[in-house]
Amino acid sequence: MNMFFKNLVLIFAFSSLLLTFNFCKHMSTAQPTQPAQQVNDSLELATFGGGCFWCTEAMFDQLEGVISVESGYAGGLVVDPSYEDVCTGKTGHAEVIRIAFDPRKIEYEFLLEVFFNTHDPTTLNRQGGDVGTQYRSAVFYHSESQKITAEKMIRELTEEKVYKDPIVTEVTPINNYSQAEDYHQEYLDNNPGNPYCQVVVSPKVEKFRKKYAEKLKK
Repeated sequence: MNMFFKNLVLIFAFSSLLLTFNFCKHMSTAQPTQPAQQVNDSLELATFGGGCFWCTEAMFDQLEGVISVESGYAGGLVVDPSYEDVCTGKTGHAEVIRIAFDPRKIEYEFLLEVFFNTHDPTTLNRQGGDVGTQYRSAVFYHSESQKITAEKMIRELTEEKVYKDPIVTEVTPINNYSQAEDYHQEYLDNNPGNPYCQVVVSPKVEKFRKKYAEKLKK
């Protein structure tokens, strides 16, 4: 989301003493950014940008076969940017999630399907009220196979006219990735009372849970 909207959200949140206490406590325990996690030979990585990572992380983390989801930044020109840097829109980064998944339990193609079904891939540099290049729709592929799969799905969605407007999702090799600050990780779980989570994130997650009920972790 843009900084103006988030500032309004935080002002509203601070009107509640309990929310203020929880939020400040959470922020005060944030640790320095850690390097992106490594996965073993049996796991693969997928990296998607589909708007605010508070929303996307909360959804993908619930899928069976997904081992972990990490919020981060990718595709920019600055090494290890801060959240404030990315919010300026000048670093070239997108807010993304990096998914470690077991391909024996969930296929990359299915992750792509979820990705396209849970955000609007036709709005350029925007998802709802979140506006800026950091909220662009993007697939950052980790292999040639992922690139081919993503481009194939975009062609099929276009040919089938699933969306009335052209798909603007960028398909690009993963580059300049860094993990977001700790307070962004598992944000919905740690801040369920945050007004933005209540108004935007939670409803989107509930819609996702209904659509993919059979694919969720038991």
